[in-house]
Amino acid sequence: MAFEPPRRLVRALGETAPDGDDWLAKLPEVAERAVARRELAVERVQVPGGRSSLVVLVRTAEGAPAVLKLAPRRARPESERAALAHWGGRGAVQLRDVAGGGGAAEAAEGAAGVDEGVLLLERLHPDVSVRSLPEAKALLEAAGTLRRLWVEPPASHPFETVAERTGRQAEAMRAGAAADAEIAPLVDAALAVRAELLAEPPERRLLHGTFRQSKVLAGDRMPWLAVGPDPVVGESAFDLARLVRDRVEDLIAQPSGASTTRRRIKRLAESLEVDQERLRGWTLFRAVESGVRARRVGREQDAELLLEFAGWL
Repeated sequence: MAFEPPRRLVRALGETAPDGDDWLAKLPEVAERAVARRELAVERVQVPGGRSSLVVLVRTAEGAPAVLKLAPRRARPESERAALAHWGGRGAVQLRDVAGGGGAAEAAEGAAGVDEGVLLLERLHPDVSVRSLPEAKALLEAAGTLRRLWVEPPASHPFETVAERTGRQAEAMRAGAAADAEIAPLVDAALAVRAELLAEPPERRLLHGTFRQSKVLAGDRMPWLAVGPDPVVGESAFDLARLVRDRVEDLIAQPSGASTTRRRIKRLAESLEVDQERLRGWTLFRAVESGVRARRVGREQDAELLLEFAGWL
């Protein structure tokens, strides 16, 4: 079959690699090879799919439903493979390319034995996410899923740290502020809180890295399982911060949006035993970073929502 990438994926990849690369051109060949190597029967490409990978619904040679995921190197798919292997299906989708979930180190070492950037995963219900639930229930289920992912990272691991990731992001934020005086005060506040938070991190956990309601799908093995991690090692509050602003468009539309956000921070911090001020700080940093990035690639509406939300914090 033709492995046509959804328009959403093409558009998103254009934002992360504006000068282009050859991944999309090579994608049909890589997909065909991955399918043949694993003796898979292809059902269909998932649409609209994700923003960093092609997701294909398949069946194994035994007839079991599965998902074939193909991602470019810049999306760090081998880091995802290592995290999924370390979690071993606890709270997250199960990796099927590594028998027995051998762990992060083994997955990283064994990646050369499979196609780079190709993951074979258990099939969840791609059209049913936690986001489909009423807001209060969705936050409760999402938070419960996230708690299961916060485990000790392997002693020797391939994952980026929060300090490293946010350091790269901070450079881009400074450049954005230099070009746009309007956002400079928010950027300065976000960078100041980042420095303060990194000075005394309370713990070191393996984090999902890009967790939100749409990243939690219904499953058969467990009611809800996380997908699509961009794993990072650091404190739990960093991971939880992205969940705080879920459905940001609804929050902005509410007259009581600011107070609702403060209550959400308090509720999530208490339910997951995270320091409330640290959660507020990382929520500020991540919202400003996302807003500056959205503005840089021309998504003005998203940028305005995110920066207004950040102003409440």
